[in-house]
Amino acid sequence: MSLSSASAFAILGTGSLAPDRVVTNDDLAKLVNTSDEWIQTRTGIRERRLAGPGDTTTGLAAGAARAALADAGIDPAAIDLLIVATCTPDLPMPATASLVQTALGLPSTTACFDLNAACTGFVYALDTAWALLASGRYRHALVIGAEKMSSALDWTDRTTCVLFGDGAGAVVLGPAPAGSGIVATKLGAIPGTSELLLIPGGGSSPLAPDAPRHIKMKGKEVFKFAVRAMDEVCRDLLTPRGLAPTDVALVVPHQANLRIIHAIAEYLELPHDRFFANVDRYGNTSAASIPLALDEAGKAGRLRRGDLVLLVAFGAGLTYGGALVRW
Repeated sequence: MSLSSASAFAILGTGSLAPDRVVTNDDLAKLVNTSDEWIQTRTGIRERRLAGPGDTTTGLAAGAARAALADAGIDPAAIDLLIVATCTPDLPMPATASLVQTALGLPSTTACFDLNAACTGFVYALDTAWALLASGRYRHALVIGAEKMSSALDWTDRTTCVLFGDGAGAVVLGPAPAGSGIVATKLGAIPGTSELLLIPGGGSSPLAPDAPRHIKMKGKEVFKFAVRAMDEVCRDLLTPRGLAPTDVALVVPHQANLRIIHAIAEYLELPHDRFFANVDRYGNTSAASIPLALDEAGKAGRLRRGDLVLLVAFGAGLTYGGALVRW
């Protein structure tokens, strides 16, 4: 577990990109035994974006990054740290970050690497970038969450294929304007829970060489751990600083399931409209979900200078994490 405190770096710009192809619940009902009512009742999802033949994780990441750089007004040459959070890289190696570096024309002095904490990946990458910036060795970081989750789905399994979508979101971090900045972060993982959400095949383990390379999930168990972990990390970020949930202007949670988001709202005793949600239109885009939602929240006027914003996520591992940001 890591718990960090304030430093003078802030999110300077946001960006996102999703594939053009929209797939509705009714479309999926033609593939598997499901229905719009069944999916919406259990998840809140109405539709999702799925990659087309030419879409790659690298392409989505680069598109979101370009938008974030433009929003921040930062020249790509100023980026000296690039982290891509993904569990669906284009290739086992090199890192997707290296491919994105080339696509963006970043300088050869840019440090580039991938990070995999599944759906918590963006929060893990944000914490990592913040720590590296605070070391004084870097000045501007580009942090991207990008996923092509459709490449890891079994389209005959209605318990998983209806949940996920493809997309990317990105932020630029740099020296904070007065009164803004990352306030605190907290990361963790729950031992003994790795079998609740995983892709059994495709790695180097000799234990299951023929295991499926598709997502397998025990949904009820994941739901319970997710709500508890996300509630606890929110309180652990707020309480030591003399803050209450009501001091937070906006919560941007991982977009896995609307029922999970509403359950956290009830635990924190906050109205549902204090939470930004776009899971109904994108589904679960894993590491991309928070930065994609953050970008949409900004475009919708939900992020105001000086606001306290809380980012919180859970993912396979089971990992969890949160970040408290003064916008």
